[in-house]
Amino acid sequence: METKKTMQNILLLGAGRSATSLINYLKSNAEKENWHIKIGDFDIKLAEEKAGNHPNTSFIQFDILNEIQTQDEIAKADLVISMLPARFHPKVATACVDSGKHMVTASYNSQDIEDLSDIAKSKNILILMECGLDPGIDHMTAMEAMDKIHEQGAKLTSFKSYTGGLVAPESDNNPWHYKFSWNPRNVVLAGQGTAQFIRNGKYKYIPYHKLFSRYEKIEVNGLGDFEGYPNRNSLKYRKVYGIEEIPTLIRGTFRKAGFCDAWDVFVQLGVTDDTYKMEALDEMTIRDFFNAFLPYDKVKPIEEKLSDYLGLGMNSETFKKLEWLGIFEDKKVPITEGSPAQVMQAIMEAKMSLEPEDKDMIVMQHQFEYELDGKKYRLDSSIVSKGDDQLETAMSKTVGWPMGIAIKNILNHNINLRGVQIPTKKEIYEPILKELNTMGVQFNENIIEIED
Repeated sequence: METKKTMQNILLLGAGRSATSLINYLKSNAEKENWHIKIGDFDIKLAEEKAGNHPNTSFIQFDILNEIQTQDEIAKADLVISMLPARFHPKVATACVDSGKHMVTASYNSQDIEDLSDIAKSKNILILMECGLDPGIDHMTAMEAMDKIHEQGAKLTSFKSYTGGLVAPESDNNPWHYKFSWNPRNVVLAGQGTAQFIRNGKYKYIPYHKLFSRYEKIEVNGLGDFEGYPNRNSLKYRKVYGIEEIPTLIRGTFRKAGFCDAWDVFVQLGVTDDTYKMEALDEMTIRDFFNAFLPYDKVKPIEEKLSDYLGLGMNSETFKKLEWLGIFEDKKVPITEGSPAQVMQAIMEAKMSLEPEDKDMIVMQHQFEYELDGKKYRLDSSIVSKGDDQLETAMSKTVGWPMGIAIKNILNHNINLRGVQIPTKKEIYEPILKELNTMGVQFNENIIEIED
């Protein structure tokens, strides 16, 4: 007779739409694994909705700024999942370390959390960061491929990786070929800072105001032409991946062809700035909003001013994208106070949100070049994953499922690494990728010999 497992308590902090697939995965395993899942969110109705009357779930109203509640709830858990905004992860991680509890999140690691690694090891706990899609599946699949390349005795010379959260072709009905499937704010603020990477042994830096005019054109088999622009600091991943000597390393974001030129208009105008609040927004139309960032001219209409200011043809595909978005319309600005970036987000959400029947799509592609036995090869490894609906989106699944699988393996003692980790070690990535493969998240690989 099989002995029933001891009840283990999982605390999920943050119950937003992005948590749907993770919660469904946890629920589907709860009875077999003997888990109790407590869902906490500042929005008590949302927490209750996500718990959904499942016998192994409960819900609470949770406030991360309430230190007593935070410490008390984390102390009662065996493992904590943080899907709160990234700025709160250090608070959660610190409380987890203090109470000796494991923590998992899909968000980027930070120095504040990395500094907790030694004490986490001393308390025999794992703080697993970057265990979602990007970052997450990108790390795992890249490391799996690179480990295989190195095991052959080959020399890796180039690694490029691009990921995009997009709209599926059957739901693509706008000229931007884009709809929101994740946090719209992150889309509006994407690329701010300076992109850093290395190409053929030369360090390259692209400031924000040039980023969207220096994209790379990339074809994805079966899906057509894409544009890839570099993400933040690719250079730090040389150490993370153990490839410090590699001549080329670029990590970037995918968009469909034509997106970057149109988005560059907004960057050049300055309407993606989130550092200040605008005056008199409650008196503005959308047309007034964009005109506020153009040179003063009491005669020329905004369309002509924009064309002259940016050297943009009024019959161009880029101009048509701007017209479709409604930037020349006399409708009231959707919000009455906020930064330019917040206005942009509101304008875009009105036009680029997923409709009830829409499906999103994740596209990820790794490109490796390596030398083996005097010959040069290129390995293209790609994944295309589509969502089911507005809740079970491809983005939600590919962010949530890796966390769920990791949680199961941590609590079952199949993952025994401790301290602050990201999923680049085989002990972590191997069981996650193996189960993802059975769930339809699998990479297609193609290897070709490169002629000199």
